[in-house]
Order: sequence, then structure tokens, then C-alpha cells
Amino acid sequence: MPNKPTPMWGRLLGLLLFCVLAATLAGSVWFYSWAVTEQPSPPSHSVQIEPGGVNAVAQQLVRQGAVDSAPLFVLLARISGKDAELKAGSYSLKAPISPWMLLKKLGKGEVDLQMFSIIEGWNWRQLRQALNTHPYLKHDTAKMSDEEILAALGISALSPEGLFFPESYRIDKGSSDLKLLARAHRLMQEKLDEAWASRKPDLPLKSAYEALILASIVEKETGKAADRPLIAGVFTNRLRQGMRLQTDPTVIYGVGEAFKGDITKAHLRTDTPYNTYTRAGLPPTPIAMVGEAALTAATQPAVTKAVYFVAKGDGSSVFSETLDQHNAAVRKYLRNN
Repeated sequence: MPNKPTPMWGRLLGLLLFCVLAATLAGSVWFYSWAVTEQPSPPSHSVQIEPGGVNAVAQQLVRQGAVDSAPLFVLLARISGKDAELKAGSYSLKAPISPWMLLKKLGKGEVDLQMFSIIEGWNWRQLRQALNTHPYLKHDTAKMSDEEILAALGISALSPEGLFFPESYRIDKGSSDLKLLARAHRLMQEKLDEAWASRKPDLPLKSAYEALILASIVEKETGKAADRPLIAGVFTNRLRQGMRLQTDPTVIYGVGEAFKGDITKAHLRTDTPYNTYTRAGLPPTPIAMVGEAALTAATQPAVTKAVYFVAKGDGSSVFSETLDQHNAAVRKYLRNN
């Protein structure tokens, strides 16, 4: 039997399917070409991505000139399954990059990291100055009072002094200094808890916070690392015997910004909460940021009978058990200095 002619609607359907397939293929080729073609670098040669979903990220990329179409970037992210992997941060784009490579970069979190170091022995004033002048940090704390910073961090303390662990922290360009402080405080709390848990028995300290205060004094008094446990031992003996600590760094801290570099008899006689010549016991707060070695020394001081020490001028100290021995050491070493 002869073949029946194809109905007109069948021909039209076939033509329509062909057109659809051709358009789909052409669109796919065009979309692929867009995805892999390098786009000009943004004017700043970097993009700053705030936390958010794929649509928000795409809009940020368009605003900063990294891609030319937010809907296409969203489509690319969803087709590739990377829409839930995009990470906030600062990304360097110094050379032209395709949307596909940019998507992979954001998915891997290849952020432009910088460093911020908190130095052992810094006081809070020095730390705030370093935060406020760091070029890659967002200065959220710049106009906040100390009390407001503590409240924002959820810290219940008289002062922020000594509450942040000295370390070199990797930071994302444009990240908040408040977040950095939160990280440094968590690390300090961990280190302090560890040191307090492993403390020697019968220390004349009532709490981990008192150990932190003592550690800050040890930090400021130590010129040679090996002397830390002995210096802590001297102050521990003084606390046990009810002697005043009589340590210059606490006096200097109490003087504050008025201190010009030379401690005087007037400073030693001026009563402040931090003058350990005029007041017994520990000062009310730490006087500096404390490293791990000082924490260990304060909670595990050397066993010694010494209650005095004096700097020898080379960074080390000489320790004495009696006042006569100490006075002789003072005459010997301070005369030479």
C-alpha cells in the first residue's frame, strides 16, 4: 500500500521541535561562551562579598563590575550546583576572569587574606590604636566606648584589658575589627581556662581572672623568657606573705598616657588603684595582653624562696631571698646601668 501523506499538523510539530532544539542548542552555546569568556576586571581589582544567598551575591558582583548579568550568574551557579557554596569575603581580581572561574573562586573561598598581630605586652590602648589604623579592617569599634565594646562581645568585665590573646590572626580584607576581637577573646579564654585547670595547688589566687592579672605583671616584668617562672614565684611569695608587690609596670599603667618614659618618686607615691607600692594585693585588672608563657608562669610558678629581684641590664634578673641581698644587688647592677 502506498504511504499516507504526513498530516500538516505533524509537519508543523516537527518544525517546531526542530526550532526549539536549534534555539536551545544556540542558547546553550551562547551561554557557555558567556560563562567561559573573560570579563574586564572591576575598577578596584577586587570584589567585596557580604554574606547572602546566590541572588544577593550576583547583585553585588554586578554592582562592583565583576560580571555583567546577575540572572546569568545565578543560572550558572544553580546549573553547576555551586549556588549554596559561595563564601563571603574579599577577592582579588587583578586580571580579567570569566564568570565560571569567578564562580569557582567564590565557591572555594579563595579570599584575599591579610594578617593582624596582637603583641604580647601591649595594653588595651595600644591594641585599639592598631585596630583603628589597620588598612584592611572595618573599624566598627572606632566610635564605641570600652563599655560598648564589652557589651557587643558579651563580656562581663571591669575592663577589656588583658582579655585578648596575643597572636597573628588571618583576616579577610574588610572584615570587622569586632569579629577579630571576638576571636582573640575566645582564644584567650581557652588558654586561660587551660592554664587555670593545670595550676599548682595552694596558689594565693582566688580565680582564673586573678591569675590573668598576675600573668600580665609577669609579662611586663620579664626581660628574659627563662626568668618568667622565677618572677612569678617572687610575686606569689609576696602575695602569700602579705607583702606589697611593688612593681613598677603597675604604677606606670596607673599613670596612663601621662607617663612620659621615666618613672619618678612622685609616681611611686601617687596613689591609684594600680599603685602596688601604696596598695596591697593585685591591681583590679590586668595591665597588658598576656602570652601563653606568662599564663603558665603565673599558674605554675617556680618554687623559690626569693621575694626580690632586680634587672641586671642584659634582660635577665638577679633574685634575692633577703632585703640585704637585694640591696647589694641593686647597688651592683643599678650602678653599672
